[in-house]
Amino acid sequence: MSTLTTPDGRYIIVRGRLWRAANPNLDAATHALLVRQLMDARRAVKAANGAKDAGQLAAARAAVDVAKTALGERGPAWWSDGAKDFNRYLARNSPYAEWFATLQAGPDPSEDGT
Repeated sequence: MSTLTTPDGRYIIVRGRLWRAANPNLDAATHALLVRQLMDARRAVKAANGAKDAGQLAAARAAVDVAKTALGERGPAWWSDGAKDFNRYLARNSPYAEWFATLQAGPDPSEDGT
């Protein structure tokens, strides 16, 4: 199943909520490196939780934040047109509501496709 992305590419939608997508202006090598760093940091969070080590956990969470910020998923919005950031909004409560509703409705049952 592919990730649902808003028409402008700014957000992915997970369980009806908008999450800022990674900056598409990053070159492929940089994006891959940052994703690798993010996955390493997430594994470190899991390990720190298992070890019940508060210091390790804080460091691992900070590493996750650094990677997500570098990817453009956190921090200042990566677009430059001045549009508001709707990160973490429910899609139905955002400017994407009408578009999202058409996806939720599915195909029109009155149309038989012929």
